[in-house]
Amino acid sequence: MNRYTFAILVHNRFGVLNRVTSMFRRRRFNIASLTVSETETSAYSRITAVFDGEEATKEQLMSQLYKLPDVVMVSELDREDTVNSELLLIKLANRGGEQRNDILDAAGVFEAKVMEYNRDAIILQLVGDTRLIDNFVDLMRDYDILESCRTGVISLSRGVGTMRDGIA
Repeated sequence: MNRYTFAILVHNRFGVLNRVTSMFRRRRFNIASLTVSETETSAYSRITAVFDGEEATKEQLMSQLYKLPDVVMVSELDREDTVNSELLLIKLANRGGEQRNDILDAAGVFEAKVMEYNRDAIILQLVGDTRLIDNFVDLMRDYDILESCRTGVISLSRGVGTMRDGIA
């Protein structure tokens, strides 16, 4: 099984996300990461989906996505030709002393930002690629993680070209 990333440019309308994700479900793709937001213009939204599957069914999924009326463009993103990032918020118990210092030292090494600090908890924010986020979470498992939340992958192709360049 391979991991793929699609950027899907859609008209910014009610129900479009449901129709797109239903297409993944019908094709039996498990979505590992999903982000959606308006683009530089409110007329379009961009969906970035990371999923696992086989090459043949991936191609079939892409052609089926194009059949949806609100899908404007589908682009498979290659990790080498894109800039990728995620955001993590993680809340850790503030036990004080050496443990607190270890958490803050690790945050410094990973360039995580302290978003909230009080007697009971520390909330850190980390922005980076998936591997960096995974490594930081693994390191923080040595402490008392109270809660965490992370965005899905967001990606933009390198260079001056845009997805909207392909719109006829």
